[in-house]
Amino acid sequence: QVQLVESGGGLVQAGGSLRLSCAASGSIFSINVMGWYRQAPGKQRELVAAITSGGGTSYADSVKGRFTISRDNAKNSVYLQMNSLKPEDTAVYFCTIIARAQYWGQGTQVTVSS
Repeated sequence: QVQLVESGGGLVQAGGSLRLSCAASGSIFSINVMGWYRQAPGKQRELVAAITSGGGTSYADSVKGRFTISRDNAKNSVYLQMNSLKPEDTAVYFCTIIARAQYWGQGTQVTVSS
């Protein structure tokens, strides 16, 4: 069984920063892609950023230049550094990995006040 545990969410003022962390554990043999999605109230879940096993990254247009995704393969962990946060970044952020299947974390709330 695979578990993803997220941490680092919270309340921050606009312009501030937060760093999300996600650690995967369990029967993981090889993780291909790690990423972060977010879901705001009344909206669909959307991809924020993803990183491949080789280090290739992709970002939603709305976060380019402000967010940075990174991973530590030895720790089966993925991180999301979020700078210059805006109120529209407020959402529940979900960690995900693609290994033999896709797995999801429980989500962590990020709230950006104006």
